[in-house]
Amino acid sequence: MTKTTLLIKERQDRATWIAKAERIGQIAEAEAKEADKNARFSSKVAEAILEADINKLMRPKRYNGSFVDLRTYTDILRTISKHSIAAAWLTYFYSAHDIWPAYLSPKGRDIVLGHNGFVADVVAPVGRAERVGDGFSLSGQWNFCSGVLWSDFIGLGAMVKLSEEDEPEYCILVVPKSDPNVKIVENWDTIGLRSSASNGVLVEDAFVPEHLVLPARYLFQIGKPMEEDFDQNDPVYRMPFMPLFLLGFPAVALGGMERLITIFKERTEKRVRVFKGGQNEKKSSGSQRLLAEMNMQYRAAEGLLYRYIEILESWEAEGRTIVSDEEREELFALRAQVARMATDIATRVMQTLGGTSIYKGDSVELFTRDLLAFGSHPNGAWEDGMAAYGRTIFGQPGDPVW
Repeated sequence: MTKTTLLIKERQDRATWIAKAERIGQIAEAEAKEADKNARFSSKVAEAILEADINKLMRPKRYNGSFVDLRTYTDILRTISKHSIAAAWLTYFYSAHDIWPAYLSPKGRDIVLGHNGFVADVVAPVGRAERVGDGFSLSGQWNFCSGVLWSDFIGLGAMVKLSEEDEPEYCILVVPKSDPNVKIVENWDTIGLRSSASNGVLVEDAFVPEHLVLPARYLFQIGKPMEEDFDQNDPVYRMPFMPLFLLGFPAVALGGMERLITIFKERTEKRVRVFKGGQNEKKSSGSQRLLAEMNMQYRAAEGLLYRYIEILESWEAEGRTIVSDEEREELFALRAQVARMATDIATRVMQTLGGTSIYKGDSVELFTRDLLAFGSHPNGAWEDGMAAYGRTIFGQPGDPVW
């Protein structure tokens, strides 16, 4: 295959993925208002993601993964987010949640990734696990489990004493959602991202066999799966876990930013200010400056995302799965800066458009609430991200997780 032929194929593949993303976004947008009221999408959105195979974009090739270049991956998420931030959130997590199961033992990988369904997770180590025979009994309640309503497996964090000699360590334990000891707690009543149905999970003495237990050190300190049976050339295994896992956040934010700027321009062009003598608002220097400023903020945020991608691509080329604290925390700062810029644009659009944007279910109101909820995620907390990056520039330790 010639270089030209390869380039044409890549463009065709990209166009196919973007078309699939557009369809998911359109389905989600059509039911966005009702889904926000119900605190869940209908099953149509999950079915569209599954049908498009977009959930497999971060899955190892051995398990029918469709790993694409990172620029295309983020463009897929941005495309969906322009229609629905909540749908992009789900699409992103359904793909990213296939990364950590790739680090399980081969038997565990075969079980969790050897099916055509979704994986949800809450990796915060808030559960309790006790040794029972050749496995563990898991109990606890975890909140913020995005996409759990449509998932088949759930990964849950807990501190686990793997043997009598060991100290408890942070692990992710996998349970089938069908396990009778696993219950969904419908407590998702939030300001935004309501359609994602990110409900809680209650587990009472669920048995988890050893092959479905992943010590987190393989993700954070070792950078390789539990056993050597994996393709070292697969992109999933050639980048640090957490920076790759979190790549989707700035992409989702950018899609929402773009949509709000578009709405602002469209409404401002048609807006007549009664208390300003019937002036068309597009002639107002204030709105003109704001539109220009928001476009510059959007382009700056896009540049930060591209910087993030370039760093990941350089690590992929080298096969670097463990990086320094300063290298890792630069990406934390990049995510945090994009999140801050996105929430800033959302509030300024709503405040400037005024009464036309404050009705419940209005697209500006919905996108603003979704971005505010998005910005509350700890991996994009601006103060934490900047402090962590600044510390590491001075040679001090970074954040333990992000």
